Amino acid sequence: MRTLLVTGPGGAGSSTVAAATALALAATGQRVVLLGASAPAIDGLADAVDVRVVQAGPALEAAWAGHADALAALVPVLTLPPASSTVPPPGAGQVALLTELGRAAGTADVVVVDAGPLPQALELLALPGATRWWLAQLAPPRLRVLASVRALTGKGRGGAVDAALAAVGALETALDRVPDRVEVHLVVAPDDRAVPAVRRAAAAAGLLGQPLGTVTLARVLPAGTGEWAEARAAAQDRVRAGLAGTGFAVRELAEAPVPPSDVAALGALGAAPADEVPEPVPVPTARREGAGWVLPVPLPGAGRGEVELTRWGDELVVGLAGLRRSLPLDALLRRCTVTGASVQHPGTPDAVLAVAFAPDPAQWPADLLAAEAAR
Repeated sequence: MRTLLVTGPGGAGSSTVAAATALALAATGQRVVLLGASAPAIDGLADAVDVRVVQAGPALEAAWAGHADALAALVPVLTLPPASSTVPPPGAGQVALLTELGRAAGTADVVVVDAGPLPQALELLALPGATRWWLAQLAPPRLRVLASVRALTGKGRGGAVDAALAAVGALETALDRVPDRVEVHLVVAPDDRAVPAVRRAAAAAGLLGQPLGTVTLARVLPAGTGEWAEARAAAQDRVRAGLAGTGFAVRELAEAPVPPSDVAALGALGAAPADEVPEPVPVPTARREGAGWVLPVPLPGAGRGEVELTRWGDELVVGLAGLRRSLPLDALLRRCTVTGASVQHPGTPDAVLAVAFAPDPAQWPADLLAAEAAR
């Protein structure tokens, strides 16, 4: 199943592009689901596409009602509110979208997500990996093994820990239904936010292992006469030049006189990007270099001074644009120390964070270390 996430900095028409994309894909005979926080006001769209509106409140009520007993076991001293009285916390909308995306996995060929503004879209993109990381910290394998052994031997009584582990298992099952690969489609307007949005979206998506599929420069005005039209045309040309400097392919979409109100007008707008599957982001793989190794982490569009890097145990934590991703190190790099890092090809689609490693003498057998030094 393909998953297309459509987003933008706001005001560029990403919701219209998402609806147009879903309609164009449905016209090819594919089963298409359009997910979003609200239904597009386009007559006939629901007849061609499975439109699903996902809102935090109803989603939280359904989840609360289904897991209230397990939650009560975790906090037996508290009186939990009924589902109808729950208040959605910040981020509940992204969780609801992610859950519905998992449900759609078995019923659709393509899911188009109208993900809203870029910051929320990036949070949605980061949510599965961040959730898995926290589950690994709070419920590590050794804890689950001990709980399983206790259950098999009949020693001890079930309680909050067992209920928590059961909830962890249910959450992991839900995460397993979420697609691993997502194509990010960015829609920007011809203003000063366009170039930073492209660089941020590409780098953040690359950090999370997802490709930037297309960039649409929308709401482009035609040439005109007069001082205002000339100033506007000059501003659009500056944005075009800035986008060309990013190295990413950009298509243009003219400003519509009126928003499309039905599927005929939506199709005539030509807002759907070309149906081309982007190349996947390469998986970071260490290569030998000199007396050590280099791990290249793809961060397309990233510039120098924008990336954070820390080493924690057997993990490499990379931060960019307010997001972080933990990269587990393989058996070789675990026995090495980080000696440096730099962004190569900054500001281009080929930008990578090159992390240098050297053997740690404390973790390498002396004879093997000597052999490595002699190579």
